[in-house]
Amino acid sequence: MLKTPTHAHKQNQNSDQPQSQLQKIKSIKRLAIANRGEVAVRIIHACQEMGIETVLLHSEADVHTRAYRMSDLKVQVGPSPTAESYLSIERMIQGALSVQADALHPGFGFLSENADFAEACEKAGIIFVGPSPQSIRTLGDKVLSKEIATRLKIPLVPCYEGELQDIKVLVREAEKIGFPVIVKAAAGGGGRGMKVIHQPKEAVSLIESAQREAMAAFGSSKVFLEKYLDNAKHIEFQIFANASGQVQHLNERECSVQRRHQKIIEEAPSPSLTPALREAMGDASVRLVAQVGYRGAGTVEFLLQSGQFYFMEMNTRLQVEHPVTEMVMGVDLVKAQILTAQGLPALESAVNRSPRGHSIECRLYAENPYQGGVPSTGRLGMIHWPEAFGRRFEYGFEEGDEVTPYYDSMIAKLIVWDETRSSAIHKMLKVLDESVIFGVHTNIPLLRQILSHPEFIDGSMTTRFFEKNFSQSLEAPVITPEIQIFIDSVRKRHPIGSQGMGSTSLSSASENSSALSISPWEGPWRVL
Repeated sequence: MLKTPTHAHKQNQNSDQPQSQLQKIKSIKRLAIANRGEVAVRIIHACQEMGIETVLLHSEADVHTRAYRMSDLKVQVGPSPTAESYLSIERMIQGALSVQADALHPGFGFLSENADFAEACEKAGIIFVGPSPQSIRTLGDKVLSKEIATRLKIPLVPCYEGELQDIKVLVREAEKIGFPVIVKAAAGGGGRGMKVIHQPKEAVSLIESAQREAMAAFGSSKVFLEKYLDNAKHIEFQIFANASGQVQHLNERECSVQRRHQKIIEEAPSPSLTPALREAMGDASVRLVAQVGYRGAGTVEFLLQSGQFYFMEMNTRLQVEHPVTEMVMGVDLVKAQILTAQGLPALESAVNRSPRGHSIECRLYAENPYQGGVPSTGRLGMIHWPEAFGRRFEYGFEEGDEVTPYYDSMIAKLIVWDETRSSAIHKMLKVLDESVIFGVHTNIPLLRQILSHPEFIDGSMTTRFFEKNFSQSLEAPVITPEIQIFIDSVRKRHPIGSQGMGSTSLSSASENSSALSISPWEGPWRVL
């Protein structure tokens, strides 16, 4: 744990908010949620505990979801496509105003890091539960945040972040950096607009592809280039800045298990950090954020290779993987966000708190691991979460709900806590064994294999772990004669097309030509 002077830091007096306004109290009685799925449920739970009424701003496709049923009020803001619903600033603002919401929580993804959205909330008189528009523009922009890091002498990966975006200029700069080089979108993250160039002949096509993806995802084709570290770990620090201007970090998370730059398994604390590295990276995180008038939760992300860390970017929002920090630090980040938005004290007792035990999170997706992870849509049958001490389940779907093709296919996050990392791994394997989801394929078999891999067990995995070990589809399970008899008997009782448990996926799914291969009743799916 860091010493107090580096673990907690008062913000720069030249921040984008006057110090005299930091303690202004704003009451939130009704909060709108501009998001969906498990994060919407997470926010609703926090609001219920705080006595705050919730409004779900949802698309047409999300009527039959857990968040819809849980929220006090519902406002349909548009049809299923994200551009006409969750990414529409105007529709979200109008939806919140139509029910006189005091505040709006953006969750993560969608508009959560959109400074124009935060600004539109302020102009409409709606409290934005997150940092100020100026903070988002400054720290959320990969180029601007690196300029601050440079001034603070925080290490950076060799890169090109210039305004000149001509393809010839970008290729020349990539050659100066030296291959391999990674191309990233300047206006956003999440793996979109990200390409790795291994040799010069790939440069033009991959840069142009990254620019197109960046434009489609973020409305800007601007990209930047970085030296690609081919044996690096992905380490991130959770920071929080309360209403009084105090910035602290709540230690780190390890996020090296990724597929196409999308995290799959996260854990806290990292098995890779020495006390000295933890102190240095935590201090860098706090100093970076203390440069602006930041408020609320955020995450500073680093790459770590050969004992040297490099600042990568900052996410000015709540992270998908925030539960593992909550589990080891004993905090509630969503409540803290809402308290801070009201100008009330939050997380003051956490400043000198050390992490306790170990937590692991697995992202459970509706996808077919035997066909390269293609999404598996359809209606969900029976679902069972094996609840017990140290087990936490965050999910946005229940039995009878439908996984649609419009959004990310994540069904739930499975989180465990135990006293040691090895016992946490063992507990998560048990949770995966005992979790039951009928109706669609899931990535449970893949998660089990990752957790059982020697590199994961000893903590040596890097961001290339998945590419190196799981680039191919898993081998399909063997259907034994005994299992076939069971499948046949179930089909007789619940024929395809009926409303029997799990049967709807058999009629709606079309991932394979064989009905057997998409059956939710396959025995091996749950134990591999």
